[in-house]
Amino acid sequence: MLSFFKKLFSTTKKQPFTEGDPMKKFLIAGLGNIGPKYHNTRHNIGFKILDALAKEHDLTWETEKLGDITIHKKKGRTFLLLKPSTFMNLSGKAVRYWLDKEKIPLENLLVVTDDLNLPFGTLRIKTKGSDGGHNGLKDIQNTLQTNKYNRFRFGISDEFSKGRQVDYVLGEWDEEENKKLPERLEKATKAIESFGLAGINNTMNTFNGN
Repeated sequence: MLSFFKKLFSTTKKQPFTEGDPMKKFLIAGLGNIGPKYHNTRHNIGFKILDALAKEHDLTWETEKLGDITIHKKKGRTFLLLKPSTFMNLSGKAVRYWLDKEKIPLENLLVVTDDLNLPFGTLRIKTKGSDGGHNGLKDIQNTLQTNKYNRFRFGISDEFSKGRQVDYVLGEWDEEENKKLPERLEKATKAIESFGLAGINNTMNTFNGN
């Protein structure tokens, strides 16, 4: 009898964080690297944007499997915000896990990341595309077995000398960038909410290039 109960409880799945219509649930995955030394680096803009959204709405992060998560609800939509703890190059594992666990359709995924090919602070949202040499996007594409997922790229520019790309990406924002970041972060959080409330096409039309 004891072994029966052990088996019963060991196979009991943890209940989803979010309930309701799957089409009204959205996974927003901000990419970055965990640890204080990466906190204010350009490569961690995905984390920084989600932190800004959480702060704006007084949300509390919880450490769960493969990442920190929090829930943002607005106008009947539920946004599951995810900061993977897998490090950038294994982001796909966390994204796949939370999509499956919360039964969120792939079209309701939005991956937030940095982009060297865009001027600083430029927003670019797309429904598909290549990884562009970004290791986080590359792992997500390999894990999901498709490049047809929504991604939100935040420009960090390419103001680095030859051979200094890694140092630049993993470097901290300079003084001028730090001055401009608050306004850019506010715009980025509005784009995330628009994705869930107005749809991907309206969001692209409204925010791309801004």
